[in-house]
Amino acid sequence: MWLARHPGFLATPAAVTASVLELGPVTTGSLAASTLVAGLGWYRAHPESFTRIASPRLRSARRRWTRYIGQSWRSTLDFCDLTVDDRRTGEVLVPRLLKVASPTPSIDVVTVAIRKGQSVETFRNAQAELASALGADAISIEKAKPRVLTVTLVFGNPFEDVIPPADIPGDPSEVDLAAIELGDTEYGAVWTEPLAGQHWLISGGTGSGKGSLLWNPLRAMGPMIRDRVARISMIDPKGGMETERGRPLFFDYATSADDETEYDNGDGDEVVDPMLAVLFRFRDRMRERQEQLREDGLRKFTASAGTPFEVLMIDELMMLTALSGRRTVSEVNRVLAEILTQGRAAGYAVIAYVQEPAKDIVPVRDLFTRRISLRTGAASFVDMVLGEGARDRGALADEIPETGCEGIGYRTSETSRQPIRVRAGYSTDDDIDELVRLCTPADEPPADSNVYPIAA
Repeated sequence: MWLARHPGFLATPAAVTASVLELGPVTTGSLAASTLVAGLGWYRAHPESFTRIASPRLRSARRRWTRYIGQSWRSTLDFCDLTVDDRRTGEVLVPRLLKVASPTPSIDVVTVAIRKGQSVETFRNAQAELASALGADAISIEKAKPRVLTVTLVFGNPFEDVIPPADIPGDPSEVDLAAIELGDTEYGAVWTEPLAGQHWLISGGTGSGKGSLLWNPLRAMGPMIRDRVARISMIDPKGGMETERGRPLFFDYATSADDETEYDNGDGDEVVDPMLAVLFRFRDRMRERQEQLREDGLRKFTASAGTPFEVLMIDELMMLTALSGRRTVSEVNRVLAEILTQGRAAGYAVIAYVQEPAKDIVPVRDLFTRRISLRTGAASFVDMVLGEGARDRGALADEIPETGCEGIGYRTSETSRQPIRVRAGYSTDDDIDELVRLCTPADEPPADSNVYPIAA
C-alpha cells in the first residue's frame, strides 16, 4: 500500500536498472547528465518560468522526505497529542500525510487525512504546539473536505532588513509602466507590478506599511511626472497627513481638511466635497481622452506631454465609499465604477488603499485588476483581496507581526494564483524630499518631450 501511494520509489530504480541493462551504463549516465544540463540551462535561460514551474516541485519533493518524513511526522503528532489510540487493537493511529506542496521558499502547504474522532478543532486546539514542533513562525489550519485538512506553515522572515525605496530613473525613457518597482520578493528578486492598463487595490491595517506603496510608484514614475508625461491626482481623506509632503508632485489634490469647492457639472457650478471634485475632474478628463481617441481612430494610447498617463491615488478609500454622506458614497461608487471599467485603454489608472476590503465597504472591489494584501486585521480579509482560497495557499497576511514587518505582504502573480510574499521599499522623509526636489513638474513640458508607448 505504501509503494502504491509512492510509486516513484519503485518506478525510479526500476527504470534506471532497465536502462542500464538495455542501453548500457554509458548511455544511461549520458541521459541523466543531459537531463541535469537541460535543467540548469532552463534555470539560467529563463529563471522566471523555472521558478514558477520546476522549483516548487523540486522543493516539495525535498521537504516531503526531509522535513515531513514518516517517523518524524509520527513523532511530531504524537508529542502534540494528535494521534488516536484504537481501543480494539491498541494500535496508535497517526493522521496520514497526503501531500506536501512548497510553492515558495518559506511556505509549505500540507494536506492531512485525519482519523476518526478528530476534527479541524482538534488540530486548531494544538495549533501553537504544532507550529512550535515543526519550527513554523505562522500556521493556518483549514478544512479542505470531510476528514481532510490543509495545514499552511510559514517559516522565517526572508526580509530581515528594511528594503530601500525604488530608485528614481534618470530619464522618462527609463520608466517602464509595465514593471513599476515596489520592493523585493521573497525570492530575492525585484518586485514589480504593471500599472499601464491596470488598477491596484492595496489592503492593510494601520501601520502595515501602505505608505511604502504610495511613494514607491511615484519614485518609479518620477521623471515622467517631472516632464508632465504622467499626471497624478491625489485624494487624501485623512487630512493630508501622509501626502502633504509630496504636494508639489500632484496635478490635482484634495484632502478632507479642504473647504467645499465648486465643480462645473455642465449645468452650472455646483458646490461639492473637494475630494469628490477631484474624482469628477479625473473622470471628465478620461471621457475627453476617449473622445479624442475615437476621433483619431486609435486603439492604443501613447503617453506624451500632450496626452499624459493619468493616475488617481486614493489614500483611504473606505472614507469615501462607506463613511461619507449617503450622496457622496453613491457618487463615488458610481464614478469609480465608470473609471475602473473604461479608463484602462485611455491611459487612466487608479491606485486605492483600504483598511477593510469587505464588499459593503468597497462595492467596486472586483473591478481592481491588481491586488496586494499587507498585514490585515482579520483572516477573511485575505481572500477578499487576493481571491478565494488565497489564505489556504499560504497568504497568512493576518499572521504578520505588527512591529518590524511594515511593508510585508502578499500578492498573486499574473501567471499564477499562488501568493508570493513581498516587501515594499521604505521611504523616509528625506527620500520623499528628494523625490519632490528632483521630480516636481516643470512649469512647461520640455520642447523635445518624447512619447512613451503604453499598451491599451
